[in-house]
Amino acid sequence: MTAAQIAERLAKDGYVVLDDLVERSLLDDIHQDVDQHATHAGRNDFEGYRTRRVYALLDKVPAEAALVEHPQIMELLDQLLQPGFLLSANLAINISPGESVQPWHHDDAFYRLDRPRRPVSWSVIWALDDFTAANGGTELIRASHLWPQGRRPVSETPVSVEMAAGSAVVFSGLLWHRGGANTTNGSRMAITVQYCEPWGRQQENMMLAVNRNHVRGFSERIRGLLGYSIHPPFMGHVNGLHPRRLLDADPPGAPSSDSDS
Repeated sequence: MTAAQIAERLAKDGYVVLDDLVERSLLDDIHQDVDQHATHAGRNDFEGYRTRRVYALLDKVPAEAALVEHPQIMELLDQLLQPGFLLSANLAINISPGESVQPWHHDDAFYRLDRPRRPVSWSVIWALDDFTAANGGTELIRASHLWPQGRRPVSETPVSVEMAAGSAVVFSGLLWHRGGANTTNGSRMAITVQYCEPWGRQQENMMLAVNRNHVRGFSERIRGLLGYSIHPPFMGHVNGLHPRRLLDADPPGAPSSDSDS
């Protein structure tokens, strides 16, 4: 799919599926590491009582950085968001057998700006397992990113995202969607990565969620996405200085002011 075709799909439908972006060996490594942390079930209907979630994922599964800064995703987001955009949320979602359908929502909802408008954020859901209509594959309402203020899903027929492991669905923060019900005997693991404008508040406080000793091992791109960056002229400064200086405050390997996790 060409860049022009992707742009057309996003403008018209609000989402696009990008197939086979990463190799199976990387997926298996990430899947195995996430499984070790996916021990707590959801606390409400939105999180899912039969769904296990892992927040602050970069702090727990560093190999997942390959998805967060995947070149094709970064190239696309560079066209959709302002320079210096941030990582807003990053979590694993494992939907277990018997999980019910999630409530409809859109990821931009907490930005209290009237629709229609440009999205403040974009979401990427990576399939670590194959997505099907039966195992909890994400359901979307096509073109709902164009809906006016106050309109909510009623009887629209959703699109069930079916894609192979290693693929990703990219969609507007204004697009109504939900996790599907899992009526199979197997689980469905995904990683959700959400990005926002450099002036928007992140859902997860990444500079507290990801230990600085871990951050030092990431690329400059990941560091900037986490918040070790400046939105000109000076949004994001620490004591009037660039926040990357925090990474140089202690020698590598020394105890950080953050708690290890």
